[in-house]
Amino acid sequence: MSAEWFAHYKPIIFAVVWGLVLALAGAWATDIGEWYKSLQQPPWKPPDWVFGPMWTIIFILAGAAFVMGYHRAPNQETIRMLVILFIVNGLFNFIWSVLYFRMQRPDWALIEAVGLWFSVLAIVLATRSYSPISSLLMLPYLAWVSVAMLLNWTTIQLNGPFGRG
Repeated sequence: MSAEWFAHYKPIIFAVVWGLVLALAGAWATDIGEWYKSLQQPPWKPPDWVFGPMWTIIFILAGAAFVMGYHRAPNQETIRMLVILFIVNGLFNFIWSVLYFRMQRPDWALIEAVGLWFSVLAIVLATRSYSPISSLLMLPYLAWVSVAMLLNWTTIQLNGPFGRG
């Protein structure tokens, strides 16, 4: 492998590896056990089977947004910031699942989800000037996190308080 080959494919490798790590970590953290099944859910909640395909689509779009943003970034500092924004976003995404499913604390997860939402918005805003398509590819993620936050909030209203017993 030449240095030129690696330079071209490095963002693709990062996007694929980071996406797979997040998907596997999220799958581990998402325990759809008795606790989750016992929660009252709003009638508008999508069926559970929708979440896997939706997150898959979102991760593919986010990976494409990263690769396009990386290749269109005007300088190394912008690339560094893009990498940091995607890593921070991925950590927020994973931590939400741990808080909600593993720790059974939708209340804490909702607070953390504000950071997740802003991390997606930061990517949208950061990429819009040099890669508008990257920015647009992140909008379904922003919309989905918005819906997830509303669902999270509704779950708290229907089932809270949490952390007792």
